[in-house]
Amino acid sequence: MFRLTIEMKVFLLVAASACLAWAGPVDEMKAEIHKKGEKSLPYRWAKIGKAEQPALILFLHGAGERGDDNKSQLTHGIPDLLTWLKSNDQSAVVVAPQCNRGVWWADLKGDFRSPKGGSLADKPSAMMTMVFEVVDQLAKAHKVDPKRIYVTGLSMGGFGSFGAVARRPDFFAAAMPVCGGGDPSTAKAMKDVPFWVFHGAADRVVPLRASAVMVDALKDAGAEVKFKEYPGVGHDSWSATYRNPEVWKWLFSKKRK
Repeated sequence: MFRLTIEMKVFLLVAASACLAWAGPVDEMKAEIHKKGEKSLPYRWAKIGKAEQPALILFLHGAGERGDDNKSQLTHGIPDLLTWLKSNDQSAVVVAPQCNRGVWWADLKGDFRSPKGGSLADKPSAMMTMVFEVVDQLAKAHKVDPKRIYVTGLSMGGFGSFGAVARRPDFFAAAMPVCGGGDPSTAKAMKDVPFWVFHGAADRVVPLRASAVMVDALKDAGAEVKFKEYPGVGHDSWSATYRNPEVWKWLFSKKRK
């Protein structure tokens, strides 16, 4: 007869606890679909806390989580965010849309890997247009504090974070792009939005300079910007970032002027 050793029992208990910790807060997020003509945007959202005027945070996932299952976008960052909100008695509406396959949050022209970065398209992508519509609807329905609306995202979502602020510089109170990049020419328009940018120094998917060129442009424009470079870290700079409670504390401390 097969018997579990004490070590195996402990391992299974720890693994089960980890799964419950991940699934618990994520399962609270309601699944919705926003439709615009023939296009649709799956998204999840949840209101945490009981404040009459909660904050709002828009979370933009990476390219690997694109699709239509309305679940994959919750893999990274969201469990850490929800846990932090609950453990720190914070109130916020959390919005996590899912980008369709084959398209992007931010449409950049040119090579974003070049030292000069990319060039943002004249109009927002269909995905970003629908994201803003969803955010506006939730902000109105839940009486969100207009001075505390934030955006963060990883990889493709890091580009989306820069792009979202560039499209709406008077809308966001702060932004945290992770291993992303953008259009340096938009920095002047974003100079009143605080940024904390994160990137792995050994990233071979999105090179460090994609973030560095944005940081330099924001600094030159007079923006409040911090840059965290992870030595020896590859593309996964989001794990260390989103698991750091100080990151969320910084973000939610910011208010739009």
